[in-house]
Amino acid sequence: MGTDSDTDTGTGTATATARTVSARVVIDLDIPGATISRHLYGHFAEHLGRCIYGGFWVGVDSEVPNEGGIRRDVVDALRDIRIPNLRWPGGCFADEYHWRDGIGPREDRPRMVNSNWGDVVEDNSFGTHEFLALCEMLGAEPYVNGNVGSGTVREMSEWVEYLTRGGDSPMALLRRANGRDEPWRVPFWGIGNEAWGCGGNMRAEAYADLARQYATYLRDHGDNRLYRIAAGAADDDYRWTETMMKSISCIGCGDGPKDIYQAISFHYYTIPGPWEDKGDATRFSTDDYYATMVKARRIEELIRGHAAVMDVYDPAKKIGLVLDEWGTWWNVEAGTNAGFLYQQNTLRDALVASVHFDAFHAHADRLVMANIAQTVNVLQAMILTDPNSGALVLTPSYHVFQMNVGHHDATALRVHVDAPELHRDVDGKRLDLLSASASTSGDSALISLTNLDAERPLSVLLDLRGRTVTGQSARILTADSLQAHNTAAEPNAVAVRDHEVELVDQPYGSGVRVEVPPHSYVTVSVTLG
Repeated sequence: MGTDSDTDTGTGTATATARTVSARVVIDLDIPGATISRHLYGHFAEHLGRCIYGGFWVGVDSEVPNEGGIRRDVVDALRDIRIPNLRWPGGCFADEYHWRDGIGPREDRPRMVNSNWGDVVEDNSFGTHEFLALCEMLGAEPYVNGNVGSGTVREMSEWVEYLTRGGDSPMALLRRANGRDEPWRVPFWGIGNEAWGCGGNMRAEAYADLARQYATYLRDHGDNRLYRIAAGAADDDYRWTETMMKSISCIGCGDGPKDIYQAISFHYYTIPGPWEDKGDATRFSTDDYYATMVKARRIEELIRGHAAVMDVYDPAKKIGLVLDEWGTWWNVEAGTNAGFLYQQNTLRDALVASVHFDAFHAHADRLVMANIAQTVNVLQAMILTDPNSGALVLTPSYHVFQMNVGHHDATALRVHVDAPELHRDVDGKRLDLLSASASTSGDSALISLTNLDAERPLSVLLDLRGRTVTGQSARILTADSLQAHNTAAEPNAVAVRDHEVELVDQPYGSGVRVEVPPHSYVTVSVTLG
């Protein structure tokens, strides 16, 4: 699709001649949809690079303010975005991690080689008790990923007992000997990770049998009820999902799927380039940006595809779909360890996140959890910490999470985008340039709008039907260029600010007019009568 301006492909900055394009977004405020689980805003922390060590964990002797070795400012920042759950210890690391190595006095814990990420020595100073203390500080529910690839059924079963059982069982007594009297509440359990790859290079049929076996021995202890998540597909491997569903259900089964595991995961990363050269995090052209957005918007196709397979075997949607790894993946920053996956985070990454959340909201009837990879210092991180100065930087992606807190556990609303001009041909693929979603909770609604057009501003009329609007406000996340990012020297290069909206008369309800600049994300909050 042609544009009305000349674009600087080195910066992605719009010229002054770009004309405003109009769009209408119709939202039925009185037709409720599925609940948008807060767990769609989950996070992922792996023993990878500086995510744990130097990110969450600085040690009790660190000059960085900490509580029991856990970095206090990282916790405070994540509490501000109401992090609902945290997945740990991996990732690929999970299938070589043996939990008993990470309990007891730290000076007595055995060391191991982290062969997946940087071939560095892991001293296990951050283990089970430290992770659960972190979750308590965050107010987040723990998502523990167990070891199927190199572990045993007994090992994972005893880990569940260690964490969640009271009384005088062997593992409960061991936990008390290590300083924790009462059991923790640990609802989410992953049965291995990427079993098709680093988790064992298994065939789907072989893993499906293992998942049933492991899930059988992951017991509910006391009032702790486990939500067992079977390791699922990469990208569009719908056959893997079908194999997992066939393992617990059949077409036309009257009783629905067997209650063995409660969810199936899949993973999808936004990688516009080839695996060997994924592209640079901060140096990219406008064409690179659009190619990235085509890949990002593919997430809705994948959710819909996996959900369609699951619907055949589980029309009542008893089994949840979990996207427990997603985000952008670029080449590592120059001068850093290639195995540590450290990358910067620009406005482009924030817009990848915003369109993902719109897709999550649209499919909240099946998609029950998602975990961005990863929380600190790795891939599409919320937070970057400087190893030299100790400075903490909030990334543009962090701000999208913060702007969307109002969607947590709210009710999804039907959204119809009427924007015939707003699409672009990108190497033969159509890219819709306006993304939107909405939810309601009580007497308020939150609408999310993303303008993916790098050059043209939008004038969006929100056609709000079914209830009366009595108040409105808006916030915006944007910058002069797509490549803008935050650093210790410039922590607010990409930051949230208030934005103007206007209430207008509509024949069939209330209307709100909002201007959405190029490459920007806007949330509109409305009070309902």
